Amino acid sequence: MVKAKIIGACGYGGVGISELLLGHPEAEIGALVDIENVGAKLSDLYPHLSGHVDNVVVAPDSPEALASADVVFMATPDRIGMKLASAELEKGARIIDYSGDFRFNDADAYAEYARRIDLDTEHAAPELLPQAVYGIPELHRSEVTADTRIVGNPGCFAVSCIVGLAPAVKEGLLAPKSIICDCKTGVSGAGRKPHAVFHYPARYDMMNAYKLAGHQHVCEIERELGLLAGQDVVVTFTAQVVPVCRGIMSTLYGALTGEATEADVLAMYTAFYEGERFVQVFPSTAPIGSMHVRGTNGVKLVISVDERTRRLRVVSYIDNLVKGQAGSALQNMNLLFGLEETAGLDRPGIYP
Repeated sequence: MVKAKIIGACGYGGVGISELLLGHPEAEIGALVDIENVGAKLSDLYPHLSGHVDNVVVAPDSPEALASADVVFMATPDRIGMKLASAELEKGARIIDYSGDFRFNDADAYAEYARRIDLDTEHAAPELLPQAVYGIPELHRSEVTADTRIVGNPGCFAVSCIVGLAPAVKEGLLAPKSIICDCKTGVSGAGRKPHAVFHYPARYDMMNAYKLAGHQHVCEIERELGLLAGQDVVVTFTAQVVPVCRGIMSTLYGALTGEATEADVLAMYTAFYEGERFVQVFPSTAPIGSMHVRGTNGVKLVISVDERTRRLRVVSYIDNLVKGQAGSALQNMNLLFGLEETAGLDRPGIYP
């Protein structure tokens, strides 16, 4: 059995991976570590886990937290995982980090990311960056292997945008500076901690754009798309919060460089993602929405070509807490340990 340690266990990312590990046939939950709620059972904080995850949350300096594990999920903010990684690696663990600490495998790329979002640009463990793999399995499966020590789990918006645009960008269908990512997320994307603007009266019937000066996921979107295109790709990105609990709908636009029809693009996307268990491609007439990915590790892509403007439009749907966070993390864990990639994840959503 793969023994998992979860650091940052009490946030949505931590409880999300706990939920998924419960259904995994070859993994088990070890230490639940956090700086808050120490001594409480995780099920006291999340009563739906009562009888399932009654493990007590322990402090980072406790014997349980310092014990070795096979995999460590760092469900922590930026600049935490980079400070803890070396000690965990020395104990033989693999690391899957939820933050931006290991999404970029060189110091310059990390510094550019940190600069954009006003963080310290000096990485605390730059020697580890070349060992990190960016964790979108659909694009980097061959790099997430038994020899991989660190996975930088992707951002939620990044998953929806990169998976939605990758085939078109790789095949040169889009003008590289014409891409627009118009993204809407549920309120759970802000995390568990209370904040006045996420108080129910403030969120009900409320939609708003945010971080217009620069969202943290833009760097990884542009970097990944640039690697696929073989040239710089610049996107216009707008993040918006809508009054639903969970889910991301990203409407992705780009100017077509040739005469491709909707049927051509649909066939190309279908071929690109052939055999991918978690990605499904649909024509523009398909009645797909966020409800159809809720609680799943799936990505549903709706393909449309606007013949009048000669623009490609891809609508990408994911659950921000599963494929956008804990689901991708578990998918990466499966690859790290040579397990069935769908283990603990091959399930439909909940309807209605």
